[in-house]
Amino acid sequence: MATAKEFRDIALALEGATEYPHFERTAFKARRTFATLAPDGLSANIRFTPDEQDFRCAAQPDAYRPIPNKWGAQGWTIATLAVLTPGELQVALTSAWRAQVKASRPASKKRA
Repeated sequence: MATAKEFRDIALALEGATEYPHFERTAFKARRTFATLAPDGLSANIRFTPDEQDFRCAAQPDAYRPIPNKWGAQGWTIATLAVLTPGELQVALTSAWRAQVKASRPASKKRA
């Protein structure tokens, strides 16, 4: 249901987000990379916290699965776009973006 164009539009609408080439994929970052889009536009890798990854994979196993390597152990998750609505994708990308912006904030700037 969600498309690669919707993915790109949602990702780039997030504050400070930019697009750049990353190997054969297109990556999106705001201080740190929070998602990449596959060349065929059918799937994306989204960096969740490990707890959020566990939740999303359990709640929507047809939509999300961990990347089967050390990156997956760090929260990187494969998202199948056709299974997600644009609204679900908006929530997922916003969450991933927020976690990476927060993680990259200097210690003196982090909120308690």
